[in-house]
Amino acid sequence: MKEMLTGPVWIIWLVFGLIALFSILLLCGRGANLIAGYNTSNKEEKEKYNEKKLCRVIGTGLAITALLLLLVLALLIEILPSWFIYVMLAIVLLDTIIMVVLANTWCRKK
Repeated sequence: MKEMLTGPVWIIWLVFGLIALFSILLLCGRGANLIAGYNTSNKEEKEKYNEKKLCRVIGTGLAITALLLLLVLALLIEILPSWFIYVMLAIVLLDTIIMVVLANTWCRKK
């Protein structure tokens, strides 16, 4: 898989660090203003959502992405086959879809 990476490896570590930082902020219940769409909503729209649940869902999704990035691209890059990058992308896409669905269903106040 290393032959698929053409840029410097420090960029992977930087992206991992940023995603991990945002994930930790959201899992702590802070940083709701980092969630796209929620931060630009008006007060009435924000009241329709449970902010703590929303932060937890998005934070968990970002944590999965960060761990996958750390595991695959930083630690196991030498031993994984090159086709595994497509598996990783599929997992990130599925994770994103699940985050969007949960944010719009489970995180809404009833």
